[in-house]
Amino acid sequence: MFKRHFNTVNTARTVQCCSPRLIVRQYEKRQLCAPDNCRKMGKEYTSAPLPFVGQKKRFASEYRKVLNTIENATVFVDLFGGSGLLSHITKRQCPDARVIYNDYDNYRQRLEHIADTNLILDKLRDVTNGLPRNKIIPAPEKERILSFIKQKEKELGFVDYITISSSLLFSMKYVLSWDGLAKETLYNNVRKMDYQADGYLDGLEIVSCDYRELFDLYKTRSDVVFLVDPPYLSTDVGTYNMCWGLSDYLDVLTILNGHRYVYFTSAKSSIIELCEWMGKNRYIGNPFAHSIRKEVNVQMNHNSRYTDIMFCKVA
Repeated sequence: MFKRHFNTVNTARTVQCCSPRLIVRQYEKRQLCAPDNCRKMGKEYTSAPLPFVGQKKRFASEYRKVLNTIENATVFVDLFGGSGLLSHITKRQCPDARVIYNDYDNYRQRLEHIADTNLILDKLRDVTNGLPRNKIIPAPEKERILSFIKQKEKELGFVDYITISSSLLFSMKYVLSWDGLAKETLYNNVRKMDYQADGYLDGLEIVSCDYRELFDLYKTRSDVVFLVDPPYLSTDVGTYNMCWGLSDYLDVLTILNGHRYVYFTSAKSSIIELCEWMGKNRYIGNPFAHSIRKEVNVQMNHNSRYTDIMFCKVA
């Protein structure tokens, strides 16, 4: 399936390393292009071929400038690969370097099914033909759409619901399943053109593992640069294959110490403010270390609940 989309790749091999969960699939050309002629690597994408929340397309230009300033780096490790856009740009700009793309969210599976996704979109265009754009799809047409998608999922064993739902929902909203799509009001935002991703992963070494395992493989090298783009603290991570708490975000910061890196975050995230506070109060330690913790579960309604917490240290 990959060869259909990545027809400039001459060899593909799978290597087992580190642990059963760490699989390296390396796509490589027999002759890598010279650093002064990156165009031999093929088209450079400025955005990910398929929708992905958090892709760094708006940083692409600035990121290229950063790459041009890096010296003595032969390995780039994209710890939170996401859509693979950072890895793709890195390989295009630094064709002689090894670029390791950690596809923890299985984006490559979505790329493998682009032809199937385009087939579904063809049907959506047919069903919505004549309906007003950006308006609610009436119930009869919605039922036809849902029935067709369910049928294709049974036939194919996979439907890229993130991509399909981007043509049927508003405001960058995505769903991950047929049930999720069936619950939504559908809108006629169907994409008019097919998707394509020819050559997008060319030259990359693709892994799928916990970022800590991957970091441990390369942390002692002096010629490595880590690309660090974790889900942002205090933002939605619904389309990521992970469930994180505050400690997980803080653990990522340990990677930065003593290593070269490019790190991404957001003004919506509290991580910078938190780090600045920690820098000013570095000796405070954990103020709750010797306290007693009590919890109370609060039910707002049948869909909403939360937990109140009390710490006490009164002795």
